[in-house]
Amino acid sequence: MPRVLISDALSPRAVEIFAERGVDADVMTGLSPDELKKIIGKYDGLAIRSATKVTKAVLEHAKNLKVIGRAGIGVDNVDVPAATQRGIVVMNTPFGNSITTAEHAIALMFALARQIPAADRSTQAGKWEKSRFMGVEVTGKVLGIIGCGNIGSIVADRAIGLKMKVLAYDPFLSAERAVALGVEKVELNELLARADFITLHTPLTDATRNIIDAKALARTKKGVRIVNCARGGLIVEEDLKAALDSGHVAGAAIDVFPVEPAKESPFFGRDDVVATPHLGAATTEAQENVALQIAEQMSDYLTTGAVVNALNMPSLTAEEAVRLKPYMMLAAQLGSFAGQLTTYELKGVEIAYEGHAAELNVKPLTAIILTAILAPQLDTVNMVNAPVICRERDIRVSETRMPSPSNYQTLIRVTVASERHKRGVAGTLFGGDKPRIVEIEGIAMEAELGEHMLFVRNKDKPGFIGNLGRTMGEAGINIATLHLGRAAPGQDAICLVQVDQELSDDILECVRALPNVVQARAMKF
Repeated sequence: MPRVLISDALSPRAVEIFAERGVDADVMTGLSPDELKKIIGKYDGLAIRSATKVTKAVLEHAKNLKVIGRAGIGVDNVDVPAATQRGIVVMNTPFGNSITTAEHAIALMFALARQIPAADRSTQAGKWEKSRFMGVEVTGKVLGIIGCGNIGSIVADRAIGLKMKVLAYDPFLSAERAVALGVEKVELNELLARADFITLHTPLTDATRNIIDAKALARTKKGVRIVNCARGGLIVEEDLKAALDSGHVAGAAIDVFPVEPAKESPFFGRDDVVATPHLGAATTEAQENVALQIAEQMSDYLTTGAVVNALNMPSLTAEEAVRLKPYMMLAAQLGSFAGQLTTYELKGVEIAYEGHAAELNVKPLTAIILTAILAPQLDTVNMVNAPVICRERDIRVSETRMPSPSNYQTLIRVTVASERHKRGVAGTLFGGDKPRIVEIEGIAMEAELGEHMLFVRNKDKPGFIGNLGRTMGEAGINIATLHLGRAAPGQDAICLVQVDQELSDDILECVRALPNVVQARAMKF
């Protein structure tokens, strides 16, 4: 039974879901990094929120870890590249707290516009400073949204309902999607110049870190109000403080901080700042939703191989996993075949999906092919880190689809390019679920792969088959199947032999010494 460690506070229902789906879950919250290192090696999965820091040092002790599940959106507390290198899937729940966070941003915008927190403190202190707290309406104002994904799009919808004009800056927002949302897509500088209110809803990446700095603030309207419910590192705090001090920025609402829990901040004690302790996702409904979702996602991955909301691996539903299973077997065989034949430095991989295969979710199949190709050279490669390893090693990977079948209703073709050669292998499914090789290096051949195979490239000359059979017999090697193919009579030919036991180097040398043999390799599947 797979084991999962829950190291941050999640709904008790999450433990029940793990159990219902055949996963054993232990709850241990408040662990120090050293305590986590000591026990993480026992677990297949780690379920967290924002408190647990999954660093490279922690991952070095996670010998059996297969999946990290973040109950929430942001994963800046997880070293995703380090997890990817170790072949660990990192999942989040991007939709579970979207409404809650969007509502909090709208609430903060209202609180900022009407100075509600400062007015509350003043009134409860026995003062009646009605004239001091002169607010502004949001109706008719321009709201600039930086990051118009799941949460940003909900904020846009709510703001349009409040009769605001909404601008959106998001490099990934299509023109069609912007029209559907009812927002005006603009570049960042235009948003900064036109917005009365600015709200941030983007992840913290190298591209977005410090996106609101002194230069950005200088481009904004005087009297702009800024809301941040996303990540603390998006704003340069000292630059925003200076803009507040000068009066250029009328106010700010901050729910997130660079260091949390935030015990001190340049914004604390100011009447022009509304501060909350990372409450964006803090509703009963949201916490229940993300806990249940991450438990379901992790359980499905550990028990069925389904991948949902992964940041470093293609998504694969449980239904797709069932449908793709025979194709996965075929992909693994083709990749392994190509990888075992590649003896020089790998430069490129071309993968073509034809017929029915072209209509599938091929991303997992590509990951499997790359994994199998690299496996003869690397011990720690898997579906998660194989694409990353290819990028790091400048191995070009191309993927094409051809829905119209050629000779077969479904076909996958893998071509590898090394420093010296370019070789391809193609396969199909017989009977709907039985992988078969149908072409090797342009030579037609139908072969079913067994555990131990002998691959021979030879000249098509009389006597070759007899010599090979005699050599195998004298060595006590039983031939299970033998498949032949040739380019043309008397020219290049290929022989693929399934044998009942592993072939020794001595036997291979005997085969290589036979007349007309160009190459002989033992292969294992």
